[in-house]
Amino acid sequence: MTLQTGPGPAVAVVVPVRNEAANVEPLVSEIAVSLAHEGPFEVVYVNDGSTDETAAELDRLRQDRPWLRHVRHAVSCGQSAAVRTGVAAARAPLVATLDGDGQNDPSFIPAMLDRLRKDPQIGLVAGQRVGRKDTGFKRLQSRIANGVRSRVLKDGTRDTGCGLKAFRRDVFLALPYFDGLHRFLPALVRRDGFTIAYVDVVDRPRRHGVSKYGFWDRLWIGILDLAGVWWLIRRRVRVPQVTEGDRSC
Repeated sequence: MTLQTGPGPAVAVVVPVRNEAANVEPLVSEIAVSLAHEGPFEVVYVNDGSTDETAAELDRLRQDRPWLRHVRHAVSCGQSAAVRTGVAAARAPLVATLDGDGQNDPSFIPAMLDRLRKDPQIGLVAGQRVGRKDTGFKRLQSRIANGVRSRVLKDGTRDTGCGLKAFRRDVFLALPYFDGLHRFLPALVRRDGFTIAYVDVVDRPRRHGVSKYGFWDRLWIGILDLAGVWWLIRRRVRVPQVTEGDRSC
């Protein structure tokens, strides 16, 4: 198993969780296996106000996993806030994210990181789920949401709801933050002058529990966010290309 050496980790995996105690250990083990050949790494779990045994489980696993970190929100602040907290806490230049329920397969992370390393113009590699294991109603709502978003933003993405993504940490932290940001990453990263790469990923059934972030809770907020992102894209006319003069001249 790879331990941290040198100045810091090369890769960070950020996992937002809320009340996912039963899913923590199997996913942590899978992530470690997937990163075995990626050099020094860290896994940052962001505990978004869990009220079950998630905190205790993470603290137990950290005893013999020096690369595992546990960052907490005192109360639940939502998935976007949890992802941003994790990215801000990460020490690596390349970051991958995935959902904490086990539906995202971490074995796809190395290929996504490889795309980032090979092309500096790629700011985001986004997973696109195939073989969705969600309920029929959830798949329907995703199709509607993705269809509306694609028509309005023209972001060329068929599935922004997939939690499996990889990006450059500095690119992510430069984006305007708002609740719901994680659903609009392709459009906003493209707005800042980067290209987007896509990787088809297998969707797996949830191991334990039920979804913590529901459809009706985010429906109207999502509509307002869509309008806001459309405005941001229209306001960004030109991305500055910055260089600095040679001091020897």
